[in-house]
Amino acid sequence: MTSKIGIIAGEGKMPLYIAQKAKEKGILVYAACIKGNALPSDFEPYCEKVVEFKMGQMSKGINFFKENDVHKVLMAGRVKHTAIFTNIMPDLRGAKMLASLKDMKPATILGAVIKEFEKDGIEFVSSAYMLEDYMPGAGVLTKRKPTAEEQQTVEFGIKASQALAALDIGLTVVVADRAVVALEGMEGTDSCILRAGELYKKSNKTNKSLVVVKSARPNQDMRFDLPIIGKGTIESCKEAGVKVLAVEGLKTLILDMEEVIKMADEANITLMAF
Repeated sequence: MTSKIGIIAGEGKMPLYIAQKAKEKGILVYAACIKGNALPSDFEPYCEKVVEFKMGQMSKGINFFKENDVHKVLMAGRVKHTAIFTNIMPDLRGAKMLASLKDMKPATILGAVIKEFEKDGIEFVSSAYMLEDYMPGAGVLTKRKPTAEEQQTVEFGIKASQALAALDIGLTVVVADRAVVALEGMEGTDSCILRAGELYKKSNKTNKSLVVVKSARPNQDMRFDLPIIGKGTIESCKEAGVKVLAVEGLKTLILDMEEVIKMADEANITLMAF
């Protein structure tokens, strides 16, 4: 196991979990926090050094890791679309990278960022580094099992979410009675679920179960932008009236997994992996 690890940190608990677990194992952690997404003060208790940089400031991020002799880096946490599209502020190297992109999809930008770091001998490892136990295989994780009708709706939702993920638009769909209620866009999973709940209440399908399905991208690059759910996702499902939350097994991180399962049980929500 490497004695040092670098983290390019976006928002959420995931990068903090990794930093904490790495420190517990005696690994030296160096964090580069993306401005507007991760707070350096949150990482300081777990890291040797912390720096803050804006998306597009390639040289600052690369030099930070090189100066600290860090050769293995991971990218963890959600990067707000506003940071990608409106808050990049590129340096010369970042501007050249952006000019070479075929499109401005998040996956395209983040993939290009990785390539720039690799030019300087910095290797990217899986975003799930030390969190593999939080990625369950297929099966029902809660006491409540899906009904036969809900299972059919889940299977319909899987096809829809995989199509959405293949277009790199979002990873989550909300469906009811084998019809799409909402698709995830820039707002993220939890906001998509809440929007679906409002639409669902206005529809004539309120006697049908509302089902959330989250898929990974085809050939998911495990080095960035993994599907993630957590306690906030269950809270959103509860508020929206969701009965089933289905995620792709072995590719979706469930943060605070024991607490998430307990919350789902208390809310009588089925949590399952496919």
